[in-house]
Amino acid sequence: MSATEPAWFKSTYSGGGGGNCIEVAVRTEAVLVRDSKDITRPALAVSPGAWSAFAAAVGGARG
Repeated sequence: MSATEPAWFKSTYSGGGGGNCIEVAVRTEAVLVRDSKDITRPALAVSPGAWSAFAAAVGGARG
């Protein structure tokens, strides 16, 4: 792994069986999101502000 390789992590809500999980890597310029079942596909890059708004919106939707 190179020094520029992003550090990917999965939500603690993800099950151990694979399923429908995403992985996220936080960079200075963008937040990268990828499908944990197919990590060879390009990641989706969103601005840190957009990611924060998304996380706040779905975080409030837990129930």
